[in-house]
Amino acid sequence: MSNFDLALLSFPVMLLLIFLRVPIAAAMGLTGFIGTWIVLGRPDPVLNQLKSLTYDTFSSYSLSIVPLFLLMGQLASRSGMSEALFRSAADWLGHRRGGVAMAAVGACAGFGAVCGSSLATASTMGQVALPEMRRYGYSDALSTGVLAAGGTLGILIPPSVILVIYAIITEQNVVKMFAAAMIPGILAAAGYMAVVAIYARLRPDAAVTAPRVDYATRFRNLTGVWPVIAIFFLVIGGIYVGWFTPTEGAAVGAAAVGLYAALRGALTWKGLGESLLETAKTSAMIFLILLGAQVFNGFLAFTQAPVNIADWVTEQGFAPYLVLAILLAIYLIFGCVMDSLSMILLTIPVFFPIVEALDFGLTTEETAIWFGILVLIVVEVGLITPPVGMNLFIINSMARDIPITRTYSGVAPFVASDLIRVVILAAFPLITLWLVRVLF
Repeated sequence: MSNFDLALLSFPVMLLLIFLRVPIAAAMGLTGFIGTWIVLGRPDPVLNQLKSLTYDTFSSYSLSIVPLFLLMGQLASRSGMSEALFRSAADWLGHRRGGVAMAAVGACAGFGAVCGSSLATASTMGQVALPEMRRYGYSDALSTGVLAAGGTLGILIPPSVILVIYAIITEQNVVKMFAAAMIPGILAAAGYMAVVAIYARLRPDAAVTAPRVDYATRFRNLTGVWPVIAIFFLVIGGIYVGWFTPTEGAAVGAAAVGLYAALRGALTWKGLGESLLETAKTSAMIFLILLGAQVFNGFLAFTQAPVNIADWVTEQGFAPYLVLAILLAIYLIFGCVMDSLSMILLTIPVFFPIVEALDFGLTTEETAIWFGILVLIVVEVGLITPPVGMNLFIINSMARDIPITRTYSGVAPFVASDLIRVVILAAFPLITLWLVRVLF
């Protein structure tokens, strides 16, 4: 068996281990370890590699941004920001048809801007918005579907942990990746609101309007949103104007959110300890998966499989957009059975060289940034597609009396919105790259 055949065989073997409930980090690391052992003919070089690989991976300064943004999200979940965002959005939109659901989307977008995690956005906003939508008589399908979809905005709107991971493994500028995600993130929120508006007109019984709120109350509650806006512009704006690096910005953001929560009396010493512990747990999980992926990617590098596949695709003369469509379709399929981080770490080392070798009329850096945003959106779709859509299960766990099939049906129009957005952004790369070109 050639090294290339061995590399191809490793993917179904690794997926089989994952399906057998072997932890993803272990499945990647074990497959990579045994594969490298077979390629080199002895285990000693692999064991020697593990010593340096572990240190090099975990001591990377670039990765320190991950636990800082995770801590920022943990503190934001306890700060009361989600309630203020939803209350203000509901004041302005609730009296419209489907307005409370639209307010949930807007609040998810705002909370995602200080959270950076899809799961945290879905769980936090679900606790706030789901009872309100059910109180106003929104259908089970719409109320759970819109929150599951709205939660995915946390993975796209900067700061995004997954976006940071992609930038690190493809050696791209994190700041430029954040800039590229801005317009697609706004389009995502607008698309979800459009879906709610259409849904409410086709199914008037599914979205009852809330009472109109007077303007004095609207403006009074609007003042509760300013900390979210201030922290977002402090972190993202400070990074762009050069006040601090992305890692320093993450630290400033975590400190600002923590200070805000403490001043509001929403953060106790116990809450701070729990936030730090959850941040440590999540960081450990991410870093362990990253180490497993590094071992597996080292094995692929020994086999030269990614380079050979990229060369083969180039030699065949396939249309670049056909190859791109196939790669994105693979992400959609993987998204039904894998979590977003695992998909990124597993596929990028293979797919990225292929995309780099194709000519889309862009520079190499622009191609990498544009492809990263497309991947992020498709990965985002995986969070709301069965059978392993994590956001679906998070929202459904808050409303156990609602059958999961109702949530599946409710989220379907939002999946369609995501797919339409992918097609538009793939056909017109300038939409993604315009802000990057303006700022840099």
